[in-house]
Amino acid sequence: MPVQRDVVEAVLRRLHAAQIELYAGGDTEAVREVLTNDVTWHVPGRNAIAGSYRGIEEVIQYFVRRRSLADQTMRLHPGEVMVGDDHAAVLTDGTAVIDGVERRWSTVGLYRIRDERVAACWLLPLDPGAFDEIWSPKAG
Repeated sequence: MPVQRDVVEAVLRRLHAAQIELYAGGDTEAVREVLTNDVTWHVPGRNAIAGSYRGIEEVIQYFVRRRSLADQTMRLHPGEVMVGDDHAAVLTDGTAVIDGVERRWSTVGLYRIRDERVAACWLLPLDPGAFDEIWSPKAG
């Protein structure tokens, strides 16, 4: 059965608000409340955050690692939501200061919604090479 557009939009607003809070140094509780226990999160590429994360603990640790790499400067700027039967897509711009340089990127997040929570995400960078460069720590 298709998920209603207003439900999907509300879930994604909650997710983005919780991520924004966490990336600024907040705790993980608001993020936990919007994810299913068996959530999966897929990040492509060859960088420090690439991988497939399974289960709420792995996904939370991915968010915390990303926050650490960006020294709590990461900000999300979500755009319009496109809704399908049980999936939604959001073009989201991101900014962070990494290694002293302000960086910007754009991704499409493809989300699966179940029981008014996020059950899966596939992150799709619009410029994969630049995304890899941004999220690869400099050699020392």
